[in-house]
Amino acid sequence: QVQLVESGGGLVQAGGSLTLSCVVSGRTFSNNAMGWFRQAPGKEREFVAAVFWSTGNTDYADSVKGRFTISREYAKNRVTLQMNSLKPEDTAVYYCANNRGTGSFPINDKVYYHYWGQGTQVTVSS
Repeated sequence: QVQLVESGGGLVQAGGSLTLSCVVSGRTFSNNAMGWFRQAPGKEREFVAAVFWSTGNTDYADSVKGRFTISREYAKNRVTLQMNSLKPEDTAVYYCANNRGTGSFPINDKVYYHYWGQGTQVTVSS
């Protein structure tokens, strides 16, 4: 069984920063990629950022490029999302996700992720 536990959400003013963390436990040797997605009220869950576990290659949504950075800590089975210059439109529940496949895949597509965390709320006030 694979579990993902997120932490680090909260309330921040526009222009501020937050760091989200996600720790993976259980069968971590099968990690292929980790992603962050977010869902605002009344909207679809959308891609934010992702990283391939072995290569470190990353991808970002256009809306967060230059502001957010995803990184993985291989030894700690942890992925972090550093969020800078936050905007009110970044307000959402942020979810960590895990892909257990092999090789390349559309890393920005949520249908390819097998396990999800419980989500952490990020609120950016104007």
